[in-house]
Amino acid sequence: MKLTIFGTGYVGLVTGTCLAEMGNQVLCMDVDADKIARLERGEIPIFEPGLEPLVKRNHEAGRLKFTTDAAAAVAHGEVIFIAVGTPPDEDGSADLKYVLAVARSIGEHLQRYAVVVDKSTVPVGTADRVRAEIAAVLQGRGSDVAFDVVSNPEFLKEGDAVNDCMKPDRIIVGASSPRAIEILKNLYAPFNRNHERIVVMDERSAELTKYAANAMLATKISFMNEMANIAERVGADVEMVRHGIGADPRIGYHFIYPGTGYGGSCFPKDVQALEHTARQYDYDPRLLGAVEAVNRDQKRKLFDLIGRHFGGELRGKTIALWGLAFKPNTDDMREAPSRVLMEALWKAGARVRAFDPQARGETARIYAARQDLVLCEDPWSALEGVDALAVVTEWKVFRSPDFGRIKAALKTPVIFDGRNLYDPAMVEAAGLGYYGIGRGRSVSAGREGR
Repeated sequence: MKLTIFGTGYVGLVTGTCLAEMGNQVLCMDVDADKIARLERGEIPIFEPGLEPLVKRNHEAGRLKFTTDAAAAVAHGEVIFIAVGTPPDEDGSADLKYVLAVARSIGEHLQRYAVVVDKSTVPVGTADRVRAEIAAVLQGRGSDVAFDVVSNPEFLKEGDAVNDCMKPDRIIVGASSPRAIEILKNLYAPFNRNHERIVVMDERSAELTKYAANAMLATKISFMNEMANIAERVGADVEMVRHGIGADPRIGYHFIYPGTGYGGSCFPKDVQALEHTARQYDYDPRLLGAVEAVNRDQKRKLFDLIGRHFGGELRGKTIALWGLAFKPNTDDMREAPSRVLMEALWKAGARVRAFDPQARGETARIYAARQDLVLCEDPWSALEGVDALAVVTEWKVFRSPDFGRIKAALKTPVIFDGRNLYDPAMVEAAGLGYYGIGRGRSVSAGREGR
């Protein structure tokens, strides 16, 4: 099929590339001329494992092309995907200005039937708004060209997005038009060979499915962090609790890892947007509010532990951070817990030396040339001259370090393990103090002041 993707960000570029890999003719459109020029040169603006070779291969084969010409993009596509950003507005709602701008562009240039697909994460009712926007522009042109609007939300995990796109758990198609449903089924047939993955529903149910999925995963994370905070106070080890409850198949092991809170471009924004939608319909979403509140507090957990260890005297201290991105296998710093930690340390008068395998460039862009931040080329140079180590992101490179070398490098031999990567007994055997998340009083309380 001839496909058009409006937006070459995370969702648009991954989706377009994977669809091109299946033999479709894909044209990606973006208003950012510099980004399009970079893509034409084979430069990928985001880090996502496995994406770069796919983009280059399909671009060289002529199946994946890029443009800034909206008219050409609309003319190309039998199916037109809207995959632009929906940033949070001041009130927490999703800002649809980019989505609706694309809808107007489609209305201005559409000359024949097309299926318009909402791929962006959008509030319930957006398909209706996109449909109305396109129809209004067409009416203004005096055109009666037919079109359909479908909600087809993405379920891509950063760090594993290519695999998620090529081998989806489910493909949600929210549509009321039999013609559009058949076109989407044909488009996704190559992804649907082993077993039926397509779930057809109405547009509003599809839109809510995306928000409900992210809200459920965020709830599991905040619940486990709540359990960790209780475990710390009652003298239990949340890692043992995690294994105990994860063995129950009704609960499972996914998304029950305690830590420093969730971040990224999806969970924080989507939970807030769903809260806003609920209130628009006169419902108070108390659970969603609690999920967000727990997460906000959890992002300060490492700073609180560091402050407790040093008796609140952090001015003049230097803290090493291992990990900056909000999760491994990405360079995404949006809503990252590391940002909350660093900004709190700076406010307290401390300095930061940090290493991340991928996010150093993005961190430098955000914080420019701060004198109290040094971005290092490897984990060990981050430890030079520092008072303590905080592990913030669970990159594999941090999982089995030389604890003796860490102790030798630190002025104060102590690790603040924000992802519970390490066995406390092993760390202590190396002569290091250890603070984890919810590891119980037997682990944390006796170390203050070491």
